[in-house]
Amino acid sequence: MNALGELYQQLIIDHNRTPRNFGSLEDANRFAAGDNPLCGDRIKLYLKVADDVIQEIRFEGSGCAISQASASLMTTAVRGKSLAEALNLFNAFHGMVTSPPDALPNSKALGKLAAFGGVRAFPARVKCANLAWHTLRAALQGEPQAVSTE
Repeated sequence: MNALGELYQQLIIDHNRTPRNFGSLEDANRFAAGDNPLCGDRIKLYLKVADDVIQEIRFEGSGCAISQASASLMTTAVRGKSLAEALNLFNAFHGMVTSPPDALPNSKALGKLAAFGGVRAFPARVKCANLAWHTLRAALQGEPQAVSTE
């Protein structure tokens, strides 16, 4: 494995072992839940949005290392962003993990989220990485039904 691959692997392991922004949010004004029934990943996402900006975001959930690390890195990446910026980041992330395995991730747009670029080589894991992001989109768009990867 090359040095960049090892760094990305360590970043995902770190965010799985010590997730950032984990827990509920008492004064949340946006909420969504997501489920990946095939592997058991689950997430509840809480947001406090004011003046079209994500002021605070937290998550609760359980699942594989990829899903938990993705939720942790996502919450860190979108805090302080406008709703439009967060949706643009959703599109960039989703595009990266669903692109061909040999495509280079847009590291400038994605920053640390580019660590999930390797997921493309494992199609079953793409849903794990995407669950938090689809749940975020549902919360931002006010969709009342639970998000499912199936």
